[in-house]
Amino acid sequence: TGQVGRFNATTVKMMQDGIAENFTAGMLEPYLDGCGCSTGNSGLSFIDPEVLTEAVSRLDRSGFQIHFHALGDRAVREVLDALAVARAANGSNDNRHHLAHLQVVHPDDIARFADLEAAANIQALWAAHEPQMDELTIPFLGPERARLQYPFGDLQRAGARLVAGSDWSVSSPNPLWGIHVAVNRSVPDEAPNSPDTFEPAPPFFPEQALTLSQALTAYTAGSAWVNHLDHVTGTVEPGKYADLVVLDRNPFEHPPLEIADTRVLRTYIDGEAVFVATD
Repeated sequence: TGQVGRFNATTVKMMQDGIAENFTAGMLEPYLDGCGCSTGNSGLSFIDPEVLTEAVSRLDRSGFQIHFHALGDRAVREVLDALAVARAANGSNDNRHHLAHLQVVHPDDIARFADLEAAANIQALWAAHEPQMDELTIPFLGPERARLQYPFGDLQRAGARLVAGSDWSVSSPNPLWGIHVAVNRSVPDEAPNSPDTFEPAPPFFPEQALTLSQALTAYTAGSAWVNHLDHVTGTVEPGKYADLVVLDRNPFEHPPLEIADTRVLRTYIDGEAVFVATD
């Protein structure tokens, strides 16, 4: 491992599965076809579960943090199973492993995040009705499994640590759009994956919505924590880096559906202005 400035090479990324849209996300049950019948295809596990378990235990024992790409419910379970073995072998530590994307999570696995101290790394902008979801995903998951998608609220209620990011460049880097969707479970009109329709799409399983405070915490303190930087950034406190943004409004004083209208006026890194809006 090595450190240059704020960059510290202490994390290993493991891709456990693919994505739901091309049926490579690892699922516990097979995908459906266009007629709603089982296809026999349950997606892929890029890493054999036995190899995954051994690798996770060894990396954990060596002090590496592991960032898991896990979209499907089988992939999520395989990762959590591997982390359970590592914890039993190595004990609790501060490696701060995290599972990213979490498109489908089986209800039986929700509470395991807190039990295993595995963070839920969410990309909230995807948790909404839009063409990719409505045309390429829900029909092939089926209505019951579709309800298990992006269960941010259930994870929060079960005590999981939520951390948030964008997955740019396959998604927008704008955290305010992600926060908007986390709270409203609908896509802002100007977002690139906004539905091309005259009627606004209904909220996407709104029981999984976060509060504004919970979403902001995931995108600030949560992100700092998962990067082992919570001692110097992520919250505004004496002695921490002056990593700050100045917004054009207090989003808590405006309706939730206007969160995405919030604009950044200034950005400071370690007290130095690195962005100043010109309009």
